[in-house]
Amino acid sequence: MKAMILAAGLGTRMRPLTNHTPKPLLKIGGKPLIVWHIERLRDAGFRQIVINVAYLGQQIIDYLGDGSEFGVQIEFSDEQNEGALETAGGIVKALPLLSKTFLVVNGDVWTDYPFEHSYTLEEGCLAKLILVKNPEHNLDGDFYLTNTQEKYTFSGIGYYSKEMFKELGYGKQPLAPLLFKAIEENRVVTELYEGRWYDIGTPERLDSLDNLLNVNV
Repeated sequence: MKAMILAAGLGTRMRPLTNHTPKPLLKIGGKPLIVWHIERLRDAGFRQIVINVAYLGQQIIDYLGDGSEFGVQIEFSDEQNEGALETAGGIVKALPLLSKTFLVVNGDVWTDYPFEHSYTLEEGCLAKLILVKNPEHNLDGDFYLTNTQEKYTFSGIGYYSKEMFKELGYGKQPLAPLLFKAIEENRVVTELYEGRWYDIGTPERLDSLDNLLNVNV
């Protein structure tokens, strides 16, 4: 299975830190956000990683290279000419580079979630979404946990089938409408992860996590 890291966002909420540095290259615990993901994916058995880039994307390409320094093979899906295509649009552009079932992880979260290189979606299932307990900035949650009435926050981690995106055309488009459609068709499962997960959406959250990792990692 291949993994995709979403790294094409503008990082608007992180300004001024992202005025000259793309968000995935901001450092916590002594290394860039995106390197944490790459190393965890590698340690979980992933050797082929696709990364989409847009805003200041050449910096990410130059920093990571072909991935050999990190023990993986990296391919880039470059959206710099179009501007960020949002999540679904970015996946559609990268689809030729991805495996039949693939893992996607948002570049702006930090987690110790145990990525599963050999995970297989059940027959007819289009996606498995990893949920987490609702943080203070998203108390209402996003999706229901399978077979419950409990609503939790989408972690930005999911396993997807290529089939889910086969009817989408090229262009800028969000993922949420596609997910809700698949949920209505009972073709999505969800799982609650109760380990460490942080949404790094503001400079304050970045600084808080950096302090935590410098103490505990």
